[in-house]
Amino acid sequence: MRILVTGGAGYIGSVVATRLLEEGHQVLVLDDLSTGHRDAVPEGAEFVRGRVHDAAEILGPAGLDVLGGFDGAVHLAAASLVAESMSNPAKYEENNVVGSSRLVSTLVDAGVPRLVFSSTAAVYGDPEEVPVREDAPCRPVNPYGESKLAIDRVLAATAAEKGLAAVSLRYFNVAGAYAGRGERHTTETHLVPIALEAALGRRPEIVVYGDDYPTPDGTCVRDYIHVADIADAHLLAMAGCEPGQHEIYNLGNGNGSSVRDVLATVEQVTGRKLPVRVATRRPGDPAVLVASAQRAAEQLGWRPARPRLEQMVGDAWELVSKGAA
Repeated sequence: MRILVTGGAGYIGSVVATRLLEEGHQVLVLDDLSTGHRDAVPEGAEFVRGRVHDAAEILGPAGLDVLGGFDGAVHLAAASLVAESMSNPAKYEENNVVGSSRLVSTLVDAGVPRLVFSSTAAVYGDPEEVPVREDAPCRPVNPYGESKLAIDRVLAATAAEKGLAAVSLRYFNVAGAYAGRGERHTTETHLVPIALEAALGRRPEIVVYGDDYPTPDGTCVRDYIHVADIADAHLLAMAGCEPGQHEIYNLGNGNGSSVRDVLATVEQVTGRKLPVRVATRRPGDPAVLVASAQRAAEQLGWRPARPRLEQMVGDAWELVSKGAA
């Protein structure tokens, strides 16, 4: 298939693009490089710099004649910093909701039949039950989660009214590296890369926000999933989506690791002691977020091939330590 990948210069997008190419698909990456990196786009993929707001210039009739048409799209382009969404919600409305809505309309107008959307566990907010199922109430606690939920709803309506085959993949905590591609965020908020930076001496300390949660060791518990397993889910979703249907799948391992579990694993993998300071809780941090991925297993045939936290940390460490050498 010929696939458009928006956000394909970013962390997850570049791995998705790589896996698509490895499976024999043709890939065009659309990315404005506001947070992505041109050198992350895999060799063999076409690249166009631009915003999803402007995708009509690529997917319009003339563009389709030149490019031969698209069989599907994977939409990963988005602003994704929770704290920033609280301080600048207008950015998340414009980038994520307005931009994505325009993209969906463009895809439909251009006759592109399939769309796989990068959604998030943030749509659930603070869940009442764990593991979290797809039918759990959606109560986002920040504009980032709200923006993703808004597009889930746009896709549901578009599938019903226009016949689009659409899938929303709700990621939990993505980690690891694949094919030389890992996390390279200007503002890093994810625990694994922060801990690896501390192991390399690039951070003076790691701050643990709260050690008094109702969890076995008092720190927050999250469900970590390897970025390559996330990418494989996109391939299965692209192949399995049905016209006129909008399906939602959680992506996680179904088991949780606490903040202290992650830090202990980083110390084990790197052989280095981490500088840790405990601070008070951050507002809005749920104690436990763990996915039920049963629906993805049953309907897509997706099961994580790399479920061990040690492998996720090890793959990421191999990449960042090589760069530091």
